[in-house]
Amino acid sequence: MEINEKLLKPYNSKDTEDRIYKLWEESGFFNPDICIEKGIISEDAEAFSIVLPPPNVTGTLHNGHALMLAIEDTMVRYARMKGKKTLWIPGVDHAAISTETVVVKKLAKEKKNKHEIGREEFLKLVNEHAQNSHDTIVSQLRKLGATLDWSREAFTLDEKRRHAVYTAFERMYKDGLIYRGNRVINWDPKGQTTVSDDEVDHVSQKAKLYYFKYSPDFPITIATTRPETKLGDTAVAVNPDDQRYHKYIGQTIDVDFVGVKLSIKIIADRDVNMDFGTGALGVTPAHSQIDWEMGVRHDLEVRQVINEYAKITVDNEEYNGKKTTEVREIIIQKLKDAGLLEKEEEIEQNISISQRTGATIEPLPKLQWFVHVNKKLPTHNDKTLKELMLEPVLNKEIGIIPEHFEKIYDNWLGNLRDWCISRQIWYGHRIPIWYKDGDEMFSVDSPGSGWEQDPDTLDTWFSSGLWTFSTLGWPDESKDLKTYHPTTVIETGHDIIFFWIARMILMSTYLIGEVPFKTVYLHGMVLDKNGKKMSKSHPETAIDPVEIIERHGADALRMAMIIGVGPGNNNSLSEDKIKAYTKFANKIWNATRFVLENTKDLDLSKEPNYDEEDAKSNEELQILIKEITIEMDEYKFYIVSEKLYHYFWHTFADIIIERSKKKIIEAEKTNANVDGTKALIYTELTTLLKLLHPFMPFITEELWSIIPHNDNNKKLLLVEKWPDTKS
Repeated sequence: MEINEKLLKPYNSKDTEDRIYKLWEESGFFNPDICIEKGIISEDAEAFSIVLPPPNVTGTLHNGHALMLAIEDTMVRYARMKGKKTLWIPGVDHAAISTETVVVKKLAKEKKNKHEIGREEFLKLVNEHAQNSHDTIVSQLRKLGATLDWSREAFTLDEKRRHAVYTAFERMYKDGLIYRGNRVINWDPKGQTTVSDDEVDHVSQKAKLYYFKYSPDFPITIATTRPETKLGDTAVAVNPDDQRYHKYIGQTIDVDFVGVKLSIKIIADRDVNMDFGTGALGVTPAHSQIDWEMGVRHDLEVRQVINEYAKITVDNEEYNGKKTTEVREIIIQKLKDAGLLEKEEEIEQNISISQRTGATIEPLPKLQWFVHVNKKLPTHNDKTLKELMLEPVLNKEIGIIPEHFEKIYDNWLGNLRDWCISRQIWYGHRIPIWYKDGDEMFSVDSPGSGWEQDPDTLDTWFSSGLWTFSTLGWPDESKDLKTYHPTTVIETGHDIIFFWIARMILMSTYLIGEVPFKTVYLHGMVLDKNGKKMSKSHPETAIDPVEIIERHGADALRMAMIIGVGPGNNNSLSEDKIKAYTKFANKIWNATRFVLENTKDLDLSKEPNYDEEDAKSNEELQILIKEITIEMDEYKFYIVSEKLYHYFWHTFADIIIERSKKKIIEAEKTNANVDGTKALIYTELTTLLKLLHPFMPFITEELWSIIPHNDNNKKLLLVEKWPDTKS
């Protein structure tokens, strides 16, 4: 048999990867139903299922997505080769605020805004953008080799998910979990919408802490970094154990604070830190989450003095309509002039910034829709949603990798407030509540004339919280739901454990009474070679995954992403690192050429007869298979990939192949039988290609198609059985 012509040339990923992916896709084997139908796996095989964390339809995939896909596709390919009914569900997220913001910015460049063109026309533009982004993302997923079952593709805003979202909303609404109320929320003045606590970044910066009294006769000095909010103060809080202020507790004092009349009640509250500032806190229930909660405890007046555009609204022409920062300077000067400013102190302060727009968050009291996380549910043994979210992690129904994130999750839940689910944007699932003459009712579609629908949309995380089971057919009792839920594992970045993981646990335990997944695998962040987080907003740090694939191939990128980087750990990625695995791909290619050149006459049907040296090598290979199979089951892909890299290069190529060269050359001189050595290098190669396939699928599949096999029903490597110690 002549050596395949492809092997006479260097490996070229550009000539291989698209063709191989098409071959996989046309086989139908991404769909477990086809695998069963064609006898690849049995109907009663163990199920393995995972949902793709849906990329946002705002643009294109970045390196964080590439890392996620490399890890998940490795999991999926391994499960499929282990003979499991393997389902990986694809989909994208409408990412309401982000996607709407992109289109709003496009309109602004044309000197237009969404209100001018109207809701219907605006949504057409957003949907067009989302579709274009979807098409780009799907193309990128294929480029990376993702073996997703495209026949089950989902979208968080499609009709099936709409049905699921409104079913979930109705159940929660009727159980009293969803309610409409006035509370302080995070307001984005630039995006003109509420955002959740988890969509706010806390940026440390230097600030001034001002110490002052409201008026000359006020007995207590307070300290604040935002004097402009003090126009809305209705109390001063002190710790009940603070003897300095004990005699003032319970008094109400009227003051003229820089031209604005206030009525300040002195209250005692244990949340006040006696050691910060003066130990006395000016309480502004309208403009602080903490102050709002203190106001509820002490029945304080809520006095709003900042509006949705971050401008002051008080009955004083000097301040009214001005920006908060401008009024701050005026107030400081007035306090100085009146001799009320006692001192200024420079401190480090965390500023809340909207992740979506970069605007400084303003806490504002607004009428919004919330999910009650502390309400006891008779339907769930009087447990709260917070308890339903925590229990599966505490009792190990759900395992988190790395384990230390379990404690972080527990701590976060301890501080969880009611979830604000309404957004003042147009793109998304519109809140299915209608109003008429003071009445309120749930209805997916218009209940008739005179009824007006709530203008707000639902928080994106409401729909993506249903992702593990809405993609499997819920609320219908589908075969997929019975077979593949709970899903086996969810894999995502550790930065969205609270955004998404927690909400999926909330929705699944409440709505269907089971966990959404059995294992949470959290990967770290992708950093550039200098240790900076890669970001589209900082092009100098970014490596475009598609450009890398064009230059070096998907296999090299995947190995560079996975090898040696454990769960939760950040990955410093450089082009040099990726190039190293391009060289590894060439090593595999060249080693295959050598093996095929030297095993042309090998009878694959015969049991190999190894000499002592080759028998020992075969034993070492069996040990390797055992070790890495255990480690694959434990999700230790970073260890397995490194072991395979070193074994292939330094044991198989450097030792076994070099030794076999000498034996074969010597045999040609002496006419000795070296079929055992030839059988060994053939077995080593074919076994290693199987073991490497989950990590480097393209080159291994290409070589598998070239290698002769003792099998009349030759299959794609994609669905070959994972090696066991008998192979």
